[in-house]
Amino acid sequence: MDASITLPEQERSPHELSVAESRLNRTLGIAYAFGNQVLFIITVWNLFWFLRDGAMTSAKDHWLIRDCTLAVFFAISHSVMLVPKTRKFLGKWIPSAFYDSTFCVVTCISLLALFFGWRTSETVLWHASGSIETIIRLCFYISWGALLYSLALTGLGYQNGWTPFYHWLRREKSPRREFKPRGAYKLIRHPVYLSFLGLVWFTPRMSLDHAALTVIWTAYIFYGSFLKDRRLEHFIGEPYRQYESRVSGYPLVPLGPLSKKAIRINASPTETRQ
Repeated sequence: MDASITLPEQERSPHELSVAESRLNRTLGIAYAFGNQVLFIITVWNLFWFLRDGAMTSAKDHWLIRDCTLAVFFAISHSVMLVPKTRKFLGKWIPSAFYDSTFCVVTCISLLALFFGWRTSETVLWHASGSIETIIRLCFYISWGALLYSLALTGLGYQNGWTPFYHWLRREKSPRREFKPRGAYKLIRHPVYLSFLGLVWFTPRMSLDHAALTVIWTAYIFYGSFLKDRRLEHFIGEPYRQYESRVSGYPLVPLGPLSKKAIRINASPTETRQ
């Protein structure tokens, strides 16, 4: 008998089956993670041009319900994936090393659906030109720089799933995310969200459909900031509450949940992983 012939699966030893399954899982994991990174780059590229120049298509039919639904769908899907209960539930099927990648995939798909399904409105609220347009464009580019800077401070590799995958690939445990505010995070709690506000507001041409997007995403950003504070209070506990008492969520916000918070006496710390 030719020794190179592969034995039927039922005749292979448990060890051989385990090794084959492990190799298959790693191959699928690598393909999934690298595919996610490609999807992330494509999405960021399209996000830049969508927010800079508007819809990918020139179609203008029935834009209101369609566009608002797409904008709200992104906000909901993005938020649901961040809820600790969602992570715990989906963790039954998604390995922890790939949850952030899955979060990134869901975010990218919802954004790409928005980009290519968006319809434009013929109504224009303002259209700046000359030096005003140049200033607005400059502020838009500065907002992009601020966004990338803020993401780098918190660990961009966790945002797009690369860091957990990299340690999985090296057969290492993913390192604990330490809470150490630095850079812009010493001044405000939500520089990422503030940067994103600049991306949707700084446009020289504000059409009615872009205004609808701006209103929906602005409301979502502020509400999302509140939810993020609650989420980090849950994961980090007392150190984050102390941080909230020293640093406001946004500049010039003296009142409300996004201002500096008074320290709650008898608050029990919950030291778990961020």
